[in-house]
Amino acid sequence: MSRHEMVCRCPFTLPSLRAKDLACSDTRARRTMGSWWGLGWDPDAQFLASRGYLVIEPEFRGSLGYGSEFVRRSFKQWGLAMQDDVTDATQWAVKEGLADPKRLVIAGASYGGYATMMGLVKEPDLYRAGINWVGVTDIDLIYDIGWSDADEDWLRLGMPRMVGDQKKDRAQLDATSPLKQAHRITKPVLMAYGTDDKRVPLPHGEKMRDALNRLGKAPVEWVTYRDEGHSWMLEATHIDFWKRVEAFLAKHAN
Repeated sequence: MSRHEMVCRCPFTLPSLRAKDLACSDTRARRTMGSWWGLGWDPDAQFLASRGYLVIEPEFRGSLGYGSEFVRRSFKQWGLAMQDDVTDATQWAVKEGLADPKRLVIAGASYGGYATMMGLVKEPDLYRAGINWVGVTDIDLIYDIGWSDADEDWLRLGMPRMVGDQKKDRAQLDATSPLKQAHRITKPVLMAYGTDDKRVPLPHGEKMRDALNRLGKAPVEWVTYRDEGHSWMLEATHIDFWKRVEAFLAKHAN
């Protein structure tokens, strides 16, 4: 149960009995979940669990598979109630004794990358670090980058109603933009983007990286992958990325 009296399912993957550390926690957030979990297998979570990390994957409001009302309650809640759902799930894991409150890391891809950055903005004392791959860093960029795969109908009709109107919701979009709130991020972050991503084009990552480096408050590890889009497709990319994640967690969550 979140603080907004919304019941959110929170699958989690426990490390194996042979894992090196049962107390360390990695908290992920991704946008489309719901009935996908019927497949019962998440290679990312299994990789992290094999390295000794508990993985929780909260199905915050807007996740698919729980009915239209669950989706509607996510409207215009990027960085707000949707983010609170992730925070509440993390705190639930701590309360239940599943996670070590001193060693939490938030991570995710796409919307989950956005939630990672907003988690570092809103909860600087909760997370030790963040891992963002192919994540949105500024809602305005979704509107303004002309060569993304966002079609005209979505930008004109869907985005203003479901995410936020650039004019009517100006103050909210600024307050829930990791890029515009970069000065509030103080924890290390690993950021990875594909150079050919049309869903979340590379400027999302580059502008966020440059802002954090300019401010000098949060160490940034940065990597781009040539010929990759919004999902990693090449075996070499998977291997390199998850090696980087493993090293990043060993450095910042231990």
